[in-house]
Amino acid sequence: MKPTADTPLKDFNRAIVLRPLATAGESIRDGEARLLEAVGLAQALGLDVTHAEAPPLRQISPRTYLGGGRVERLKERAEETGAGVVVIDAPLSPVQQRNLETDIGAKVVDRTGLILEIFGLRARTKEGKLQVELARQGYERSRLVRTWTHLERQRGGLGKTGGPGETQIELDRRIIADRILKLKRELEDVRRTRGLQRRARSRAGLPAVVLVGYTNAGKSTLFNRLTQAGVLAKDMLFATLDPTARQVKLPSHRAVIMSDTVGFISDLPHELVEAFRATLEAVTEADLLVHVRDIAHPETDKQKADVLGVLAQLAKDAGGKTPRVIEAWNKIDLLDDATREGRLRRAHTAAEQGQGEALPPVAISAETGEGVDALLAAIDRAAFSATRVVTLTLSPDDAGRARAQIAAAGKILEEQTDDDGVITLRAELLVEDAARFAPLEPLPEEPKQAAE
Repeated sequence: MKPTADTPLKDFNRAIVLRPLATAGESIRDGEARLLEAVGLAQALGLDVTHAEAPPLRQISPRTYLGGGRVERLKERAEETGAGVVVIDAPLSPVQQRNLETDIGAKVVDRTGLILEIFGLRARTKEGKLQVELARQGYERSRLVRTWTHLERQRGGLGKTGGPGETQIELDRRIIADRILKLKRELEDVRRTRGLQRRARSRAGLPAVVLVGYTNAGKSTLFNRLTQAGVLAKDMLFATLDPTARQVKLPSHRAVIMSDTVGFISDLPHELVEAFRATLEAVTEADLLVHVRDIAHPETDKQKADVLGVLAQLAKDAGGKTPRVIEAWNKIDLLDDATREGRLRRAHTAAEQGQGEALPPVAISAETGEGVDALLAAIDRAAFSATRVVTLTLSPDDAGRARAQIAAAGKILEEQTDDDGVITLRAELLVEDAARFAPLEPLPEEPKQAAE
């Protein structure tokens, strides 16, 4: 098969993966770790990786990103192994990508293109497909130069068929721009629907708990164990794409709405963050985040930093702050005995000494179930610790408006109206909302403990 710019990756069998060491301060060890991740991404598409390396770069070539000698060796390697795809785990410009394909004689894909391809295969719901298509259209809009080399081609006509003298690439860009606007309108409807659903859950008094973490950290396995949802859970990068929400019963017999989300990854493409904004709003509007970490991964601390970086960016874009976070140290069953005991001891010590806003980590194995009960208990405490049950007295003059505000802010537990129209109610509110309504009744009650 002769590779072209439009040939989908799924139509190829073999691939070569390169992780150029061109980032300032990136060590050989960091490069090797990123190379393994890039190989995992390629394998997630079913590609057989015949060769992988992390070569150092003295400087980036404006024409091909890589040096001429490296490009020639890649061409020879592709011919020897029969690889029809070369994955460059770096951000390539459209011109660099086109020139590499011409020089090597194989399809070339960069990191963003590879991740988009995976997302395209994984999306199952209408929402997921819309988000992936929006991301892909934004990516392709800047890369039309790869597919149209006949830029002198002219089309005549009227209206939307292209004006006199309009080049084919201009027409294609306009078509993509129109498609992007349509997709954004459809996703805006999705965003509004999700907002209504979140407000309905809030009125029902159910805190929102969202699982976040690096891709393949075990979020879906944990989600399935807690909810029996049957979400796809495989040892594969981005095995789960479409968000899922389920109600989870806690040890106190109260409940939360728990959501599984798409996994994060280092250098998460901007197109994906923008397209998945409707889904990722669940992260910024959550009452509690459970950061699922693959504690057995050699780069677990770097993965944590990448996740926190994405969370900080999401919070900044939303104009708010990151919700409280519990770390679930997953996959402790994969650790050797000494390391495992050390991790468990650290988690236990942190739990005993935990104070203030910092929530102690919980060591678990989503696969075996070890530590899951302790995690549920920690979620129970954290999700409801910031609420207070208050008794409020509302005068007839402002009862309607004030009651509506209270119901929107929390959960009304009991309500009575006397003969004069005065309303007395008990409501469970967040601490800050309880303080806002304090003039009505300054002394909060302690929350009742659920019957065992």
